[in-house]
Amino acid sequence: MDIFGVPLQTIYLYGLMISAVLTFLYLLFGDVVEGIFEGMNFINPILPFSFFTIFTASGYLLELFTSLHSLLGAFISAIIAFILVALLNIFVVIPLSTAEESLVYEESDLKGRIGTVITTIPFDGYGEIIIESFSGRIAKSAISFDQVEIPQGSKVLVIDIVDGVVHVSIHEDIEQSQLEG
Repeated sequence: MDIFGVPLQTIYLYGLMISAVLTFLYLLFGDVVEGIFEGMNFINPILPFSFFTIFTASGYLLELFTSLHSLLGAFISAIIAFILVALLNIFVVIPLSTAEESLVYEESDLKGRIGTVITTIPFDGYGEIIIESFSGRIAKSAISFDQVEIPQGSKVLVIDIVDGVVHVSIHEDIEQSQLEG
């Protein structure tokens, strides 16, 4: 089938190249585009780019390798593109857009958490602790709240945070202290 004297296969190929270039440019300059159109966030721009890329790629392949009628091939390509873009939106775009906020923590959230000393904390100086969470590990400078030396590998309880430095005390396990007592 020809459109304006150009074979449909060629139109699909040109569309694929143009959409691939636009998708690549959006990946590079997407933050600028999102800043310009900040108020219009009803659809993520990567979805139409992906739809057009998948539509033209599958249309090109169906036109090249099958003997289907061109309109039927375009309809099948649109269905394939719609399904794949819906899956992309549900399983990639939405989780990534919500995951950005879950990695943020405030220092006040660290109070009461238990960490491990990775650099010995002297009674009058600084050491370092690591606090593990679901989103990763947080390493913080630490000083002893009780003014005692805390050796490397000890479990500590975060008591307070002042100027980004956590004040810690040795963590005593309730079960362990009941067994000893």
